[in-house]
Amino acid sequence: MHKGPPSKAPPSSRRSPCPVSCALDLLGDRWTLLVIRDLILGRNRFKDFISSPEGIPTNILSERLERLLTADIIRQVPASDGGKRMAYELTDKGLALRPVLKSLRDWALAWEEGTQALLQPA
Repeated sequence: MHKGPPSKAPPSSRRSPCPVSCALDLLGDRWTLLVIRDLILGRNRFKDFISSPEGIPTNILSERLERLLTADIIRQVPASDGGKRMAYELTDKGLALRPVLKSLRDWALAWEEGTQALLQPA
């Protein structure tokens, strides 16, 4: 089931047309879903992502933000404090990942001992 415009990623960059494989090509690394998690939790600045407990390296964060921008999952917006630096927010495509993250959270809480949800979505 496809809702919304097609992805900008050319089919040649995908391993296969399988929807799970295509999603993993974009989201299936160690950091990307954590950046999306942080956006859902109300973090929206580069410094906010860097301060997350997982400790994403700055070069990897920059690459992941660029990938998410290119895929129209996030967009840059002026920072709410009026500063020169930009902030990020989820697009509709990005917001559609909220139930995916909720399901991952709920699964881990039920099945992975020692996990805990410390923050609730903004």
